[in-house]
Formats: sequence, structure tokens, C-alpha cells
Amino acid sequence: MKLKQFLLTCLGLYFALAALPSQAQFGESEFLPPDQAFKVEVFAEAADRLRVDFLVTPGYYLYQHRLNFKIDAAADPPPATLGTPDIPAGEWKEDEFFGRQQVYHESVSVTLPVSRAPGAALELPLVVGLQGCADKGLCYPPEKRRLKIMLPATSGADFSGASPEAGRSAASSNNSRSSDSMYNSLTPFISEQDRLAGLIKSRSLPLVLATFFGLGLLLAFTPCVLPMVPILSGIIAGQGSQVTTGRAFALSLTYVMGMAVMNTLAGVAAAAAGQQIQALFQQPWIIILFALLFVVLALSMFGLFNIQLPAALQTRLADASNRQQAGTFGGVAVMGALSALIVTACVAPPLFAVLAVIAQTGDVVRGGSVLFAMSLGMGAPLLVIGTSAGRLLPKAGAWMDTVKKFFGVLLLAVAVWMLARLVVERWALLLWAVPALTGAMLLWREVKAKSLAGWAVRAGGVVLGAYGLALLAGVVLGGKDPLSPIPQFATESKQLEFRLVKTVDDLDREIAAAAAAGQPAMLDFYADWCVSCKEMERYTFTDAEVQRVLANVVLLKADVTANDEADQALLRRFEIFGPPTIAFWGRDGIENKATRVVGFMKAEEFARVASLGTGGSPAPAL
Repeated sequence: MKLKQFLLTCLGLYFALAALPSQAQFGESEFLPPDQAFKVEVFAEAADRLRVDFLVTPGYYLYQHRLNFKIDAAADPPPATLGTPDIPAGEWKEDEFFGRQQVYHESVSVTLPVSRAPGAALELPLVVGLQGCADKGLCYPPEKRRLKIMLPATSGADFSGASPEAGRSAASSNNSRSSDSMYNSLTPFISEQDRLAGLIKSRSLPLVLATFFGLGLLLAFTPCVLPMVPILSGIIAGQGSQVTTGRAFALSLTYVMGMAVMNTLAGVAAAAAGQQIQALFQQPWIIILFALLFVVLALSMFGLFNIQLPAALQTRLADASNRQQAGTFGGVAVMGALSALIVTACVAPPLFAVLAVIAQTGDVVRGGSVLFAMSLGMGAPLLVIGTSAGRLLPKAGAWMDTVKKFFGVLLLAVAVWMLARLVVERWALLLWAVPALTGAMLLWREVKAKSLAGWAVRAGGVVLGAYGLALLAGVVLGGKDPLSPIPQFATESKQLEFRLVKTVDDLDREIAAAAAAGQPAMLDFYADWCVSCKEMERYTFTDAEVQRVLANVVLLKADVTANDEADQALLRRFEIFGPPTIAFWGRDGIENKATRVVGFMKAEEFARVASLGTGGSPAPAL
């Protein structure tokens, strides 16, 4: 009995030992813990720049879109703000968890700009977000790594008392590429979009919402948003005798809310997709259809026909509507939403900052709230203008009919503003002549010269008619500028000469050639439907000081009007959500991300930033 028990014990021990290799191969120890599969190290390369190294174990990979960085929220107030990280492109992988994604199977380094006040060495509490998977099928949950890094002192302070990390930073910066000296010259410069992104990440939500509401209020007076004024005013004027102050306010609020909701949804979707959703709505056929809609509305205001529901349906809904056409508010909300997508197709630093934060952190609630607040700021002047129309518009008589027709002229001008981007500049003059001559005819025929005010309005009609005739003459004489239609009287401005790049390979080749020749480079992201791009061409690139700064710079342009796969690949390469965006490279072929320009920038400021970005002598600060 004892022998049998002994043999069974030995047999059990044998099978237990034999099972150990199998368990090691297929059991819990098959996959490494995440902190061993993905190691994170951070180094201070300069007083205003960090390098974060992700060490990926073979057999594992990291997701590019899951890499994000922020200052630890426990640091109040935060000792610094982070700029937009320079995350290298990964390899494309059809992932079973997230679809087609860029991933890293090998170690990768990310450069992280830091904005801080000049002074002594500074300890920075950094939170690094990441997520990765194993090739064998295990996907780890998203995680946060909390690290501390000592930034060296600024302004050439003594590093002898710094921490080992700072000492390594100082040693590596002495042996680094020549871009280090360039980067140090930028201190404490930080782009507006990076500064705003840091504000969104680090400040309290009420303060951020109030700030971006104010920024939206400023954006309301830019050329990208101004076309909404005649659209909303035309809607109010088109209500005719039904317009009261209360009704005008309700219609205006409906329009603004439709615009704000669409801006928020489109912005969140753009950040998630890594591209500008609005660009999808700049297809020629969409622009033509929307412009034709404005033409139809204008003709209706001219009295050629009335847009209304069938009489039988109006009768059935009369009791419920009470002086309100069924569907009016729904139609106004849709018009506001469409206007947000089609009319305001511009990228500005505040918008870029919000989209970048959503894309990097995945915080849709905070980012979406900021977008909504900014959109409400953009709509606040529209709300005032629309509501005042209900008070100022005449309620009866010939004057009201004349005012309605005048807003019809403004809607024609909006339609021309949209169509002008689809035709060559010469024929755009012919389009602009239509609302000009129509307005001149309206003011002359509808306004009687029975008073001084009547004569003044008629005189305005004469001036408008003369401008319309000048536009027609410009078409014949080869004019291109609606503001100076006669080319013989137009002031010729020297234009910058750009080399067009279409693909990522084209860009890499041009940058490599520029670096080999010891020349800095500039890349301008442009689109025909981008109003701010046209502003940059007209007012900034023609400036003498700007042209002096860029005299020895290789000038490249990426025309992303078509928004095709090649254009989207370029935008993704730079994590850009749309034009205008301008990037600079030093003579070493390294991009200076801190000097990226997003949106329209005046010539004086652009000359200074361009000088910093290309490594020249900085223009005087304003």
C-alpha cells in the first residue's frame, strides 16, 4: 500500500514537472507586463525641449494615435505648458481592434516642445499616455505613465548643480545637430496654437470656455465668417411682415445653434479622423448647388416668385403655427448647419488647438465643449445683427419691399463669393459684376429722389453701377482683382514663386535637396476654397520685408484643393486639419515646429516668425 502510494506520488510529481514548460509557454507568463513590453524614458534635450523614448519589445507594437502627453494635473499652477509633439510616422497595420492604424514595432522617439518662463532648473511632472498590443493577439488597455524630468536652466545658466538627467541633456545638446542652436533662439517663443492647446489641457474648464468664447467672438469678424451676415439677414428680411423682435431673435438663435452644433460635431469627427471634414464639402458640385440655393432665395426676395407651403397644408397648420410657417425653424437650423460646413471652411489657431487636443488626448467631452463655446462666440454678433433686423426693418410699405430686395442683392454676392473660387480670376470679375449692377439698378429705380437721403442713396447706386462697369471692363482688359478690376490702374505686387509638391515623397525629396544645398525651406498648405490662404497671398506674401526674409528660402506649396488621398496623406504627415498652415525647416533639414503658422497672419508678425523658423536674423518684435 505504501509502495502504491509512493508510486502515485512520484507519478504526480513527474506530470507536474513535465507541465512546467507548457505552462511557461502558454500560461499567464506568455505575455510581458505592459511596463516591460513598452518602456518609456524621457530626457531634456534643451531648456525648452524634451525627448520621450518609447522602447518597444520585439513581438509587440504601439499605436501612434494613442500617444499623448500632458503636465500632471496635480501641479497647480502648472510650471510650464507643452507644445504640439513631433510624433514620427509609423507603419500602417490593419489592426483587428481599431482598423487601419499607424503602429510602431520598433522603438520610437518623440520630440516635445515646452513653453516656460526663463529661469533656474525646473522639475516637470509629465504624464505620458500610450496603448499597445502583442502580435499574438493580446491588446493592453490604455495607460498613463507618470514621470518627472529636470529641465535645465535657461539663458546659459550653470549646469554643474543639475540632476543627472539635466547633465545628460546638456551633454547631448552640445553634440546634437545644429538645429539645437536654432531651437534655443526660439526661447521663449511658442506658437499661438500650441499656447492655446496648453491652455485647454491645463486650465480649469470654466476659464477655458470663457477664453474660447472670446476667441470665437474675434473670429466672427474674419472673412471666413462674414458671409454668414447677409445669409442670416436675408432669412430675417425674407419673413416680411411677420418679423418682430422676438421672432427675429428666435430665428437668429436657431441659426446660431445649428451652426454651433454642426461646428462641434464636425470638429470632433475631424479630430478623430485626422482630417478636415469641412474640406469634404468644398467639392465643386456642392459649392454650385449651395450657390444656386442662394440665387433662388435672392430671386424670391426680388418678387419673382414666393417660396411657401401649399395653401391646403398651411390652412391645416394655421392654428398650431400662429403666424409661423411650418418648418421655418427647422429650415433655419439646417441653413446654419450647412453654412458652418460650406461657408466657414477656414482653419485658425484656436480651432487647430482644439482639434489637436482632441486628437492627442481623446478627451471628446472637454474638446467638444470648447468647440461649442467658440462656435457660440462666433455666432454672438450674428445673434445681435439678426435680432436688430426685427427691430429696424420697416413693417409695411414700399420701404420694406426695397429692403428685402437689397438683401436679395447681398445673397447674390454670397453666391458669387462661393462660385468665384471655381473659375479663373478673369471670369470671377464677370460674376462680381452681376450683384454690383443689380444693386445699382435697385437703388436707382426703387429709391425716389424726394429728399437728401433719397439722393444720397441714389448716388450710392451710381457708384455701385460704375464699379460694375469697371468689372466688365476688367474682363475685357484682362483684370484679375475684383478690388482693382482695371489692370492698367492696379498696383503690381511682386509675388513669391513656389514649387508645387503633391505627395509626401515629393516633399521629402525637396527638403533633402534644400538641406544638401544648405538652404532653409518653407511649405505652404493652400486650397482654392480657403479664404485665409487668399489673404496670405494678397497681404502677407507681397510684403517687402517678408520677401526679404524669404529671399534665400526654398518655397514649397501643397495645393490640397482636391482633398484626394495624396493631399490627405500630406495633412496626416503634419497632423494638420486644413489650410492655411505654413511650416519651416532649418538648413539642417529639420522642421521647427514651434514656428508653424496656422491661419492668416499679418506681414510684420509673419516676417519675424519666418526669420526664426528658417534660422535668419529675427525681425524686431512688435
